[in-house]
Amino acid sequence: MTERNRIEGLFQQLERQPTIPFPQLRQPLLAPKTHGVYIIRDAKGRVVHVGRSVWGKEGLFQRLHNHLQAQSSFVVVHLSGNGKALREGYTFQFLEVPHERERALLEHFSTAWHCPAHLGVGKREGA
Repeated sequence: MTERNRIEGLFQQLERQPTIPFPQLRQPLLAPKTHGVYIIRDAKGRVVHVGRSVWGKEGLFQRLHNHLQAQSSFVVVHLSGNGKALREGYTFQFLEVPHERERALLEHFSTAWHCPAHLGVGKREGA
């Protein structure tokens, strides 16, 4: 199996994962503390962001929690800094992916496939 086939297979697995609503206030965030790739959809089911956990000790949980706390460019730019908006019908899917290279490739593949509303391009606001 080629690496490309492996990444495509991981993408298909990611697409089959359950869609989980962002939790209401004081409800638990249902994400593992392992590394992986995730997709965020708005209330209409449109993909608005694709991301991955990179180095945080608490992996996907930490990264998705960062979005809720407005500690991400996605929330700052796309939701005008309002992380609470995620609690209003936004959902996520994730796939645990332990290998860094596969996570990076899967994130890029998923981003290219979905063309999400927000792309983290590394540009600072106002620059």
